[in-house]
Amino acid sequence: MPGKKRRYTKKEDRQAEHIKESEKDRGRSEEDAERIAYSTVNKQRSKKND
Repeated sequence: MPGKKRRYTKKEDRQAEHIKESEKDRGRSEEDAERIAYSTVNKQRSKKND
Protein backbone atom coordinates (compact mmCIF):
# COMPACT_ATOMS: atom_id res chain seq x y z
CA MET A 1 0.00 0.00 0.00
CA PRO A 2 1.57 3.31 -1.04
CA GLY A 3 2.21 6.05 1.50
CA LYS A 4 0.22 9.23 1.75
CA LYS A 5 1.04 11.83 -0.83
CA ARG A 6 0.96 15.46 0.17
CA ARG A 7 -0.13 18.04 -2.34
CA TYR A 8 2.04 20.69 -0.67
CA THR A 9 5.20 20.42 1.40
CA LYS A 10 5.21 21.62 4.99
CA LYS A 11 7.18 24.67 3.90
CA GLU A 12 4.63 25.52 1.21
CA ASP A 13 1.80 25.11 3.73
CA ARG A 14 3.56 27.53 6.11
CA GLN A 15 4.07 30.03 3.29
CA ALA A 16 0.42 29.76 2.26
CA GLU A 17 -0.72 30.26 5.86
CA HIS A 18 1.43 33.39 6.17
CA ILE A 19 0.12 34.80 2.89
CA LYS A 20 -3.46 33.97 3.90
CA GLU A 21 -3.10 35.85 7.20
CA SER A 22 -1.61 38.85 5.39
CA GLU A 23 -4.49 38.92 2.93
CA LYS A 24 -7.05 38.68 5.75
CA ASP A 25 -5.33 41.64 7.43
CA ARG A 26 -5.85 43.56 4.19
CA GLY A 27 -9.58 42.92 4.43
CA ARG A 28 -10.01 39.89 2.16
CA SER A 29 -12.53 37.20 3.05
CA GLU A 30 -11.27 33.85 4.39
CA GLU A 31 -12.14 32.16 1.09
CA ASP A 32 -10.44 34.77 -1.08
CA ALA A 33 -7.37 34.88 1.17
CA GLU A 34 -6.91 31.11 0.94
CA ARG A 35 -7.37 31.13 -2.83
CA ILE A 36 -4.78 33.89 -3.22
CA ALA A 37 -2.36 32.15 -0.85
CA TYR A 38 -2.34 28.82 -2.66
CA SER A 39 -2.30 30.50 -6.06
CA THR A 40 0.86 32.29 -4.97
CA VAL A 41 2.43 29.06 -3.70
CA ASN A 42 1.60 27.34 -7.01
CA LYS A 43 3.13 30.24 -8.93
CA GLN A 44 6.34 30.02 -6.87
CA ARG A 45 6.44 26.24 -7.31
CA SER A 46 6.16 26.51 -11.09
CA LYS A 47 8.93 29.12 -11.25
CA LYS A 48 11.15 26.86 -9.14
CA ASN A 49 10.65 23.92 -11.52
CA ASP A 50 11.46 25.87 -14.70
